[in-house]
Amino acid sequence: MGIEIITLLIVVALLGLMALGVPLGITTLTVSLATAILYFGERAGFFIVAANVGEVLHKYELIAVPFFVFMANVLERSGIAQSLFDSMAILGGRFRGSVAVQTCVVAVVLAAMSGIMGGEIVMLGLIALPQMLRLGYDRKLSIGIICAAGALATLIPPSVVLIVYGLAAQVSITKLFAASAVPGLILASLFITYILVRVRLNPALAPIYDIPETGLPLFQRVKFLKGVVLPGLLIGAVLGVIYSGVATVTEAAAVGAVGALVVAAIRNELTWKMARDAMRQTVLTVGSIIWLVLGAVSLIGIYNRIGGGEFLRGLLTSLDIAPILVIAVMMLIVMLLGTFLEWIAIIFITVPIFAPVVVDLGFDPVWFGVLFAMNIQIYYLSPPFGPACFFLKSVAPKDIQLQEIFAAVLPFIALQAVGLFLVLFFPDLALWLPNLLD
Repeated sequence: MGIEIITLLIVVALLGLMALGVPLGITTLTVSLATAILYFGERAGFFIVAANVGEVLHKYELIAVPFFVFMANVLERSGIAQSLFDSMAILGGRFRGSVAVQTCVVAVVLAAMSGIMGGEIVMLGLIALPQMLRLGYDRKLSIGIICAAGALATLIPPSVVLIVYGLAAQVSITKLFAASAVPGLILASLFITYILVRVRLNPALAPIYDIPETGLPLFQRVKFLKGVVLPGLLIGAVLGVIYSGVATVTEAAAVGAVGALVVAAIRNELTWKMARDAMRQTVLTVGSIIWLVLGAVSLIGIYNRIGGGEFLRGLLTSLDIAPILVIAVMMLIVMLLGTFLEWIAIIFITVPIFAPVVVDLGFDPVWFGVLFAMNIQIYYLSPPFGPACFFLKSVAPKDIQLQEIFAAVLPFIALQAVGLFLVLFFPDLALWLPNLLD
């Protein structure tokens, strides 16, 4: 049986099991086991799958994931997001669209503290969305900026997406973090520019945030910086030890986890119940991630062993088009997979195949990693799956329908596509900082 037929059968099996409601991690693990047993026999098949899984679980860098997840959960329960938003709203003063702009800025800061997208959108949905709706902001503008800005955690370091990509592609996670910083800020700038242009053209979309504190002179508003100090120190501690070379990403993640506990203690929020809830949610989140890793790694390991990886790489390299268009084809494949697969499965299924092709074509896999993360961010917003939209729906007022959320994020998906094309055709936007650190 040719590898083409086997590839088709694997895809059909995956889609069939997912259509039956089987969890993705179990689906990929089942298909990989079945393929291994059919090809190599029962005993050898189980051994090969176990060896593939054991190899990835022994990677030291993977320990960073539970540390960053725990840090995000502690920060979510410590009230730091509320204080940060209040401080930024007052420091921003009175200008049209200020609350939406500050929501985007706060999202960037939260992304740099946690690297986890879901919790950030939930926090913004609970804190910023009611505020904007109360002030009379346009509903679609408010919903769209929360989903789009909240999804920046997929790109802005310390992004868990970049950590997992670095493991799959076997590239430096520190360089990935350095490369993603500027594109992340570019996306945030595009969002802010869009907001300011929209409210300038149509002032009714965003009334001025008029409270006594915002009318104070700037030197008097500086005292409200206290809500920004702790987040700034935590970001500086985590990213500073990485870029300075003092610690690895995994060690920096541990610093972040301890730092989050210190922040909670300073705010008198460090209680046994809070710590227990944070640890429980961390176990649930990391457990689901590990199952997805196990299934995806075992599947791609077996597929590569039977010649599937070489087959797909041959297809990509044989395309009679410019190399940059091959990269664009890879991006389209990722977008397509994003309509029915989890991001972590997409990474472990595609990156081991794509990364060697990227290198063969003469491109930098770090640059491709930034493109990949930006693509995953688009997937987070895109219907019909759009995890960001579902996260916001879970905490939004009941009168906000999922269809309204999907419609609200469309302009921001277009802005993300603009950012993706900028980095695609101007690689130095991503690579100049990691080159500077060399």
